[in-house]
Amino acid sequence: MAETMFDGFDHTQYKDEVEQRWGKDAYARSDAWYRGMSDEERRAWQARVEQLAQDWTAAAEAAEITPDSPAAQDLAHRHIDWLRGIPGTPAAEPDGDLVAYVRALAEGYVADERFAANYGGVEGASFVRDALLAYLERTH
Repeated sequence: MAETMFDGFDHTQYKDEVEQRWGKDAYARSDAWYRGMSDEERRAWQARVEQLAQDWTAAAEAAEITPDSPAAQDLAHRHIDWLRGIPGTPAAEPDGDLVAYVRALAEGYVADERFAANYGGVEGASFVRDALLAYLERTH
């Protein structure tokens, strides 16, 4: 899934969902940002996301890595840094509620099969959720 998750990616398919959850301005800003990237910038962004998903999946499958381990916490830090770079999201806004946003996303990764598939299924998504929540507990 990670290797092909952005092939032919059409971010506009999520417009209604994003607007319902986070408002029209959030979608408009993210849409403008995504459309404003060059093909090379878009490929680099997609590669970063794919690598992050692959790293999460590998960590979730490694018996010696727990959600609160340094390796998982490093991934959580990278994940939140990635979220901070997406305009229109609460993570990118200086006064945005990063903690509530990341908690909601983390729960969504488990509850929504579309997200869980990026992390190897519900079990992998549960690992991501638990690591992100541990990171928030430790840092916020």
